[in-house]
Amino acid sequence: MMRPLDAILNKITMYRLVLYELIFLILVAGILGFFHLVPYDPLYIGYSVVIIFAIAWIVNRAFAYFYDAPSNPESTYITALILVLIIAPPHAFNDFNFLALAGWAAAWSIASKYIFAIGQKHLCNPAALGVAVTALFLNQSATWWIGTLWMLPFVAVGGFLIAHKIRRVGMVIVFGVALVATILILSSGEGTGAFHIVQASLLYTPAVFLGTVMLTEPFTTPSTRFLRFYYAIIVGFLFAPEVHIGSFYFTPELALLAGNLFVYVVSPKVKLFLTLKDRLQIAENTYEFVFSSNRKLSFSPGQYLEYTLAHSNADSRGIRRYFTIASSPTDSDFRVGVKFYQPMSSFKRTLLSMKMGETLVASQLAGDFVLPSDKKKKLVFIAGGIGITPFRSMLQHLLDTNDRRDITLLYSNNTMSDIAYMPLITQAERELGLVTLPILTNQPLGDSKVEGIPSVISEQLIAKEIPDYQDCLFYLSGPQAMVTAYSDLLSRLKIPKRHVKKDYFPGFA
Repeated sequence: MMRPLDAILNKITMYRLVLYELIFLILVAGILGFFHLVPYDPLYIGYSVVIIFAIAWIVNRAFAYFYDAPSNPESTYITALILVLIIAPPHAFNDFNFLALAGWAAAWSIASKYIFAIGQKHLCNPAALGVAVTALFLNQSATWWIGTLWMLPFVAVGGFLIAHKIRRVGMVIVFGVALVATILILSSGEGTGAFHIVQASLLYTPAVFLGTVMLTEPFTTPSTRFLRFYYAIIVGFLFAPEVHIGSFYFTPELALLAGNLFVYVVSPKVKLFLTLKDRLQIAENTYEFVFSSNRKLSFSPGQYLEYTLAHSNADSRGIRRYFTIASSPTDSDFRVGVKFYQPMSSFKRTLLSMKMGETLVASQLAGDFVLPSDKKKKLVFIAGGIGITPFRSMLQHLLDTNDRRDITLLYSNNTMSDIAYMPLITQAERELGLVTLPILTNQPLGDSKVEGIPSVISEQLIAKEIPDYQDCLFYLSGPQAMVTAYSDLLSRLKIPKRHVKKDYFPGFA
């Protein structure tokens, strides 16, 4: 059911999806305003867009110039559009209260990306901080007017698409459960009134918008699954209207900012400037990029980063990508493996044409696709194409630390020329006892070099080659369609879901 949807979502980046969703919500609000279903005239909604956009753009350009930092237009546009949806539009062009609120909030939101980037990493959600600072100094608050019943269906559908694409549906659900549970517990003495409060909190507040669009913002989200759940619980708890400290009650932005502080404490603070040292072709249309870094990165093999490569004439996929770290934590160099398909995106064209000494920026270390702490656990790695990169990082780390584990690698490619990192795999076979089974899905007929090599991973193949597969922990990495197909295959083999780790293939983000 979800595969056709995934096929559509995989064609655009997460940031473009969020941008399109926010634009869509503003257009819907304008239409509803025309029919008086929301209390704002579409003309003044458009006026709000122009004012906030203009201020955000000017402030971003100024700070980017002052800090000599790469400018990210998409990030600025998203922050501006969020502000449009939470700051009430004016009812007149000369509404100076609106101009002051919008001006301060937009300026502080963009400025915070530079001023409050401790260790060059965002501390808080920019839009939330902007409206919080404005409320503190000007005593003017955002109304979060997006939280209306007429807007809810559109917010919910768009929010689900965002959460589904970036694999954060679980976190959003935890946020909702924490919110509802908090209301029910703190209002337990009010009888049926508690359920009315729950209903009002879900239908007539920005809970859905905050939970799907702002809570999931990557720069202020924890790097691992369980930390994300704790983060969602904190924000859901503080968002409940009954929660207060004396006479102090939390607004939506303050609930989110409190969660951001938790994230800052528990998450790695990393922003790397990577300088290209070498570019190696490791397979057909596949290259490994070797970088030197301005600082040493502490990470677990199998994790990934977001890479920003500013370039002119960026296409609809933008200037940012997620790639798994191919190097080991013990490597002195930083490595990334990339497969290039035709037609290439503007990002990949720019990456492939990078000259030695040029730099890109990496941040947002994340990922739970890591080795188990139990070294005696039997492991099966199933990789498709460039999905070998997290396993390259793991195998290199095991070699460097002389850590022998019981591992079987099923490596699927179209042809022999598509196999990457073969020297490392051979070394791991020799020194670690790695068992490798290549799979070639597009074998040329009559080629003696591939005779006897399977063309597909099947239930029968796994049962034959890995007789004790029920005792193994499976790792799946590769294109999303492949990961889904092999996940279904393992389900037919009665492998428990807790024994299957699926890489969130960041190339699709």
